Amino acid sequence: MIKADLVNEVSKKTGIERKLVMTTIESAMDVIKETMINQENVYLRGFGSFVVKERAAKTARNISKNTTIQLPARRVPTFKPSKTFAEKVDKNK
Repeated sequence: MIKADLVNEVSKKTGIERKLVMTTIESAMDVIKETMINQENVYLRGFGSFVVKERAAKTARNISKNTTIQLPARRVPTFKPSKTFAEKVDKNK
């Protein structure tokens, strides 16, 4: 499913016009991105958590040149589904 499909489904289920649904979804994604850029987590009960995680510095290898490089510590955005959401996905195999 892509964003356009999501907009169409929400529009069908709610009866709200697609343009307004698109604006709402875009705004929600912008708020989540801005919050995570500011090193804060977003918790959506029953859905999951958007969490900023710290990755430690590490040594990596460039196999084609047979050299090692140092990768600095960094922050990465991650998503962790809620327990009930993960269970529902698992049951739908």
